[in-house]
Amino acid sequence: MSNELSRRDVLKGAAATVAAMAAATSSAEQRRGEANGRTEGRLRIGVIGSGGKGWSGMEQAAAHGDIVAICDVDANERSRALIQHPGAATFVDYREMYRAMRGGMDAVIISTPDHHHALAAALAMRQGLHTYCEKPLTRTIWEARLLGTLAREKQVATQMGNQSTASTPMRKAAALIRAGAFGRVKEVHLWTDRSGQWWKQGLPRPAAGKAPKHLNFDVWLGPSPERPYGDGYHPFAWRGWWDFGTGALGDMGCHIFNMPFMALDLRDPISVRAETSGHNRDSFPEWAIVHYEFGQRGGRAPLEVHWYDGGKKPPASLGRGREYGGNGVLVVCENGTIFSPDESNTQFELIGGGIMPNVKVDESPGHMAEFARAALGGRPAVSNFADYAAPLTETVLLGNLAIWANGPRLEWDAKRMQVKGTDEFDALIRPKYRAGWGF
Repeated sequence: MSNELSRRDVLKGAAATVAAMAAATSSAEQRRGEANGRTEGRLRIGVIGSGGKGWSGMEQAAAHGDIVAICDVDANERSRALIQHPGAATFVDYREMYRAMRGGMDAVIISTPDHHHALAAALAMRQGLHTYCEKPLTRTIWEARLLGTLAREKQVATQMGNQSTASTPMRKAAALIRAGAFGRVKEVHLWTDRSGQWWKQGLPRPAAGKAPKHLNFDVWLGPSPERPYGDGYHPFAWRGWWDFGTGALGDMGCHIFNMPFMALDLRDPISVRAETSGHNRDSFPEWAIVHYEFGQRGGRAPLEVHWYDGGKKPPASLGRGREYGGNGVLVVCENGTIFSPDESNTQFELIGGGIMPNVKVDESPGHMAEFARAALGGRPAVSNFADYAAPLTETVLLGNLAIWANGPRLEWDAKRMQVKGTDEFDALIRPKYRAGWGF
């Protein structure tokens, strides 16, 4: 479906939204009263964020269940989603959705800006709902640790939206590296073209203005500090602002770190250090290079991982003539280098002679299918919060502390979630929330 709605579609959707909102409470109460309120083998799904990535997530989820609730701060997006799923109740605020739909949903799909991920997911799990959340799992390290803990406590099915986790080539590459097929891993290099190519960073705030009528900007702000509306935050470029997003590293790291993380157990770095273009600590820098240091991990040797964004890339010599695209992975081993040319984690080649050996791995039925299977009582998705997604997110986001510091080597105490010897980063690790939006 086109992203552009005709006037007739908008009017039709707006009318349907009004009707659905009027019926939402009674509809939810009706569902609460039904002992068998869902079709056998299908989930009753609520969607939080139905535009952009939320649209594809909603449609993929609809293959495994019925979309019974749609929540979006943007009336245009709610209307468009309601045209596709006319039986759903609609909401502006997910807190109200959880109250009104209690007992009427089995699972939620969360595709909001990063600053809403933790609260939306925590409220869902505390209500016993199976929870799918787009990457990065959270905006901050403490939030990631919290969601991993909650998922384990509540015993609900969970999954983060790093879709490449379901890729068979990625699983095979990780299995080969993990088994030592190419010898000891010497270093890892990861990069993305996000920021600059996709959105701008290192900018002053946009001029204060009036939010468009179709957007509830106060709810959009949610737990983040008060600020006036400015053109450019919604619906996409929020990624470049510290209060809302996680910059190029947070946005793409859970994709591009994914294979090395799976292969090398890249948890709990012992230090991070960054070089950047400089920034005002309101908008992320135009570019950054982040150096992670990992100690011994379950018998694995210490390792350095290097991240590049905003147009920066690894030394050309490492690629031995391969052209680096906008995104990629290089895992440099004793007996060859594994190269992936993009962020999809579906293509890998061995640089230095030979071909990638074959190896048997557990093949995924599909990323959303893994989540649905888990929610219906099957085995957990690989990228579940507790075992995989939360630790991966913590590793990725630790790099943002180094970006904030811009230069110093930061030693990390993973157990205490603290940079050693200073409290300077505590508010970045565990943020304060706007009144009415806390945990």
